[in-house]
Amino acid sequence: MLIDASAAARTETPLIPRDEATTPGEAGRTTGEPEAFDHTLTPYASALERYVESGPTHLMVPGHGGSDRGINGRLAEFLGEKAMHLDVPMLIDGIDLPTAEHPRTPLDEALALAADAWGARRTWFLTNGASQANRTVALAVRGLGDRVMQQRSAHSSFSDGVLVAGITPSYVFPNVDHDNGMAHGVSPEALDRALTEAEARGERANSVYVISPSYFGSVADVRGLSEVAHRHGAPLIVDGAWGPHFGFHPELPESPARLGADLVISSTHKLAGSLTQSAMLHLGEGPFADRLEPLVERAFGMTASTSTSALLRASLDIARHALMTGTEQIGRSIEEAKRFREILRQDSRFAVVSDDFGAFDDIVDTDLLRVPIDVSVTGVGGHWLRQRLIEANDIYFEMSTATSIVAVIGAGKTPDLDFTYRAMVEAVESPEAAAERAAHAGAERFPSLPAPGAMRVSPREGFFAETEVVDASAAVGRVSADTLAAYPPGIPNVMPGEEITDEAVRFLSAVAASPTGYVRGAIDPAVTKYRVIRDS
Repeated sequence: MLIDASAAARTETPLIPRDEATTPGEAGRTTGEPEAFDHTLTPYASALERYVESGPTHLMVPGHGGSDRGINGRLAEFLGEKAMHLDVPMLIDGIDLPTAEHPRTPLDEALALAADAWGARRTWFLTNGASQANRTVALAVRGLGDRVMQQRSAHSSFSDGVLVAGITPSYVFPNVDHDNGMAHGVSPEALDRALTEAEARGERANSVYVISPSYFGSVADVRGLSEVAHRHGAPLIVDGAWGPHFGFHPELPESPARLGADLVISSTHKLAGSLTQSAMLHLGEGPFADRLEPLVERAFGMTASTSTSALLRASLDIARHALMTGTEQIGRSIEEAKRFREILRQDSRFAVVSDDFGAFDDIVDTDLLRVPIDVSVTGVGGHWLRQRLIEANDIYFEMSTATSIVAVIGAGKTPDLDFTYRAMVEAVESPEAAAERAAHAGAERFPSLPAPGAMRVSPREGFFAETEVVDASAAVGRVSADTLAAYPPGIPNVMPGEEITDEAVRFLSAVAASPTGYVRGAIDPAVTKYRVIRDS
């Protein structure tokens, strides 16, 4: 059910005077606008509500017509009729198209409010998730040059974008917690070394891509990373998919756009309360902003749907409003997460992984709304415990590794963490847990991560080349056409265009044979086959 806008949000008072507006093509730009932004408003969501209240007759898409009539009764019953009314197409006057009276649209106003909220120069609303943002930025930065220095554990959607854009990557490796199978971030020093070494090889990076925060709540030194990237003449892209709530409470890390990041991927639905598949892309006010803005705008046009969901856009507008007006509620979420940590610390069977983040030089802060829990002392695996909690208690943790489970607490939410803790204790004390411990006693650890093979052709060439499938024993020395990443920790071990090494084959086979590991992108679960470039 959609959140009902407040009385203040329902007003037609514009964000800024209409006669000072920019054109629709300038949506989200804050340059030249007044400094005062009224974050009690939800201009786009409120415009949708006004449209619905006018009682329009739909002789256009979508085919459900915004009603429960005809064959749409079950859909209305499932979603609620209001959601169907609000599901309007693009290009409606007074929503995302200007009118003679109001040349600045409610969408423009919502984008400008979002840019101000996250400290950006400009913001784009995305309805295909942070994956769309990753592909958009890859296409955009190709306009600066054909080389990127990227964190090796980058999301697959960015690697896909690199492939499509025809970019050649070099890699900087994140710190890895081998005990818990967790990949974190990179330090400014590690990035500086990687960029300097690339320059010595004649492979100067035209852009830099890093991740902060990690899946597990570790936060990198974004300001330091941006300074290093800029010193090497490259903009810094931050995959902040897991940190859309950053900057909205004093106890949370700052928004990367305010720390010098040039582009920030923000998966708003993850912890900031918008609907699943909605996200934002922020352009920072950095030295590359003038060059990046038109490149991102053009790339956005290539990746955005021409049937963008009004519901998803409205949820982004409302999520921004909630974050900007919900500091107290966010504070309660943080206090509950801190209390949960204390409960876990008092129980010797559990440990809070983030308590040991100080051992990694890339980590400068922690997202308190992410609680990574080491369960290895219990003798059961993280994957087993997560599944047990689902089956026995309908409790869904975000993710697990061989030794841990990770709780994600949405900003402004206070789930029943006392019930969660009791369920965890019951699970590890159950007869099923004893059987699990016996079954996996003395299980071998994964071998060390292999170094990547030589890049023989570009990822794009590797992906689109003529291929054949060979046995693992025959794959060594051949060039991969696929991306293969072992989980944990999820770092790609083989990329398209890279030579497959004996070390990589042995590592991937060991992970696949483990009861707690799998290889993403493999042709078969046991990784007995590899797709390689023919004649490589």
